[in-house]
Amino acid sequence: MKLKRGDALVVASHNRGKLREIKELLAAFGFAVKGAAELRLAEPEETGLTFEDNAILKARVAAQTSGMTALADDSGLSVAALGGAPGIHSARWAGESKDFSAAMARVERELKERCMADFSAKFVCVLALAAPTGETETFRGEVEGHLVFPPRGGKGFGYDPIFVANGMTKTFAEIEPAAKHAMSHRAHAFAKLVNSPIFSQ
Repeated sequence: MKLKRGDALVVASHNRGKLREIKELLAAFGFAVKGAAELRLAEPEETGLTFEDNAILKARVAAQTSGMTALADDSGLSVAALGGAPGIHSARWAGESKDFSAAMARVERELKERCMADFSAKFVCVLALAAPTGETETFRGEVEGHLVFPPRGGKGFGYDPIFVANGMTKTFAEIEPAAKHAMSHRAHAFAKLVNSPIFSQ
């Protein structure tokens, strides 16, 4: 499988914030990008046990359904004191209404109920690139940090308002998107993708 500038690519996500961020990261490479919703692709049930499992599942379904190379992202917040939760269930903690205010409140509540003083956490992103033939590659990125409450900032999405990366004082929702793109978990995964033998400039 090879990927080069100008290739058509479907991003297997219905999450508007995630889709916007991925498109911004892809912008420099000239891909003809379509979102899953734009192509009316169904969202498969995420039945995997790991970020890799779910990213591969989503990418393969989108590639086979669309006939295009597909890029899927499975990502989430892993809180050390909660045993890695919400982890692969990060989106599910927000419920069907995708209410991440409720999800962030649940994280805070569970930490307090367990009397936890350790607020260390990390964001994890696994990108899966799949060809219509089923050939698939994955790329994993992580960024370490800690949680803050109450949530701060309105520039990000998901759990961004409670996450501060190591070495920073502002949450991912308080910094400019360009700054986040330079050091986020998704940026680290993208760096591995564009520096892999799959990608030819």
